[in-house]
Amino acid sequence: MDIRDIFAQNIRRVRRQRGVSQEELASLANIDRTYVSALERSVYSASLDVVASIAKALDVEPHELLLKSRRN
Repeated sequence: MDIRDIFAQNIRRVRRQRGVSQEELASLANIDRTYVSALERSVYSASLDVVASIAKALDVEPHELLLKSRRN
């Protein structure tokens, strides 16, 4: 599993744990909802700025979205 897949799984997992829709996350992170969807499907690689924006929107540290969890 590569970093893009780990990031995708972590975004989806944390977003769902928080009860946030893709649309809400996009609004909070100031990005497009279709981009959130693409990130969760590992279609695109996120820039560091996007990682930081998503982390802030989800109230986690940016590195937490890049760590491979034991469940992955």
